[in-house]
Amino acid sequence: MNPGLNRRGFLASAAGVAAGLTLAGCGDYKPATAGDANAKAQLPTYIPYKGVPTSMPATADGVAPGYPHYPADPVKAFPDGPPAKGPAIDIMTLIFNPVPPPVDDNVMWQALNKSVGCDLNFQITPVGDYPNKFAVTIAGGDLPDAMLMLPPDQNSAATPDMLDALFENLSEHLAGDNIRDYPYLANIPSAHWAPCVRNGGIYALPMPRPLSGGPTFTRLDLIRKRGLDPNPTSWREFVQLCKDVTDPKANHYALGDSVTAWEFAMKSLKGPFKWREEGGRFTWHFETEEAKQALDAVRSLTKAGVMHPDTYSVLGKAKEWFGTGRTVMNPDGPVAWNDYYTLYGTTAEDFEIGYMMAPGWDGGTGSQWQGQANYATLIIKKAPKARVEQILRAMNALASPFGTDGYLLRKYGVQGPGHTLRGSDPILTPEGQAEVNLPTIFATDAPMALYYPSKPEIVADQYAFQKEAVRQLIPNAAEPLYSPTDAKMSKLLQTALDDTRKGIMQGRVPLGEWDDAVKNWRKEAGDQIRREYEEAWETRNS
Repeated sequence: MNPGLNRRGFLASAAGVAAGLTLAGCGDYKPATAGDANAKAQLPTYIPYKGVPTSMPATADGVAPGYPHYPADPVKAFPDGPPAKGPAIDIMTLIFNPVPPPVDDNVMWQALNKSVGCDLNFQITPVGDYPNKFAVTIAGGDLPDAMLMLPPDQNSAATPDMLDALFENLSEHLAGDNIRDYPYLANIPSAHWAPCVRNGGIYALPMPRPLSGGPTFTRLDLIRKRGLDPNPTSWREFVQLCKDVTDPKANHYALGDSVTAWEFAMKSLKGPFKWREEGGRFTWHFETEEAKQALDAVRSLTKAGVMHPDTYSVLGKAKEWFGTGRTVMNPDGPVAWNDYYTLYGTTAEDFEIGYMMAPGWDGGTGSQWQGQANYATLIIKKAPKARVEQILRAMNALASPFGTDGYLLRKYGVQGPGHTLRGSDPILTPEGQAEVNLPTIFATDAPMALYYPSKPEIVADQYAFQKEAVRQLIPNAAEPLYSPTDAKMSKLLQTALDDTRKGIMQGRVPLGEWDDAVKNWRKEAGDQIRREYEEAWETRNS
């Protein structure tokens, strides 16, 4: 532990920060350096689960397994009975969806508690309120047993010193072969554990997300009606496709979001994803020539009239515009593939989703930005060893993979009230849909499985996309690292840069102003962030 900081001292310091006060007795506290915070640790041994055979298996480079159907006889996740018998476990987490029915009215939640062996008390906060909830909870000191921790750039209260003072270093339980006691956590690949390392230890559990990232989705049905090729082989061909699918009189446009259009151009240029590392030196993607070229490219798309007219004035509508056919292409996350069919599949005759990889700018292949390894992570407060082991056994249950009865319960509820069967595939009932909103995925989860029982034929396309994507991945070199300045300043500075970026793409701001905006970012914090990441990288890779 940081010698200037114990639990009492940290809570006093945190309360002081929250209240804007300077507290006596904390003067000897010194935050951990970037090097100390990023000290390396042994990761858990990766032991892939092989209980459900498939012709579309997971791969070591990040392709998720695909399954057209659920096994008719699901594997018992815990044949010896509930794995985590003991006191209730309080889990503070967040939710995007409507809050599920309370446990007394939720058959799935009741069955989950019974299968795990203890009551899982989810304390659920809407996603927009969660960073403040996290900070207030830390400052107050009355901690739940486990709590979701957003990445540092979304949650400046999540510091390495906080982890050191208040939360468990789980290396004793999970490092190397120690994780064999928790086989479903061991099924989570190493890339998802790397961001869980702080202070030379494993301080969190992953909430894994696909490394492939998401594609640019296409409305194949609409493109084919026009007799067009949905797979351009250069940026010029992509621009022509955008023009060919745009018909303002019919309210049809190519794209509806300027930021994801910029990202698509960056991928075509093989530009960096956030931070590029070369020989230990870090470069932020906004600093690059590719960033300016991508800005100019989207500016040209806007001028050509292929962007939805409300692109720059209305937020949060890109998914709806794409689903209803007002736009024909939309970059989105991998889980959106199923969502589009669920929400919009019955709204149009011959509705069909395809995917597009970014073509190379002048031909050939472009690139794909690697998906964020975890949405967030789960931290466990300091407790006696037996209590920590009980919590880990419960979280191991929440990571039981596709093909097990545990996965079936978490995702589809109890047969009858929660789902019916179509062959061996579960189909959610309205009651089941409400109940499975219980945010178990925001505690931990199994790695993604490609599966959509309502339309199993799309799984082969999803698998093909991931196989193609992982061959072109560009990672964010800073993702597993910690920069205190980035945690404090990035959100504020990003807002100012985004205003300039959108102004340039819309045509309101001259392209030349981008250089001044980047210079200001470097002066205000960027160069300091760079130094911290370079120190962190050297520590992690020495």
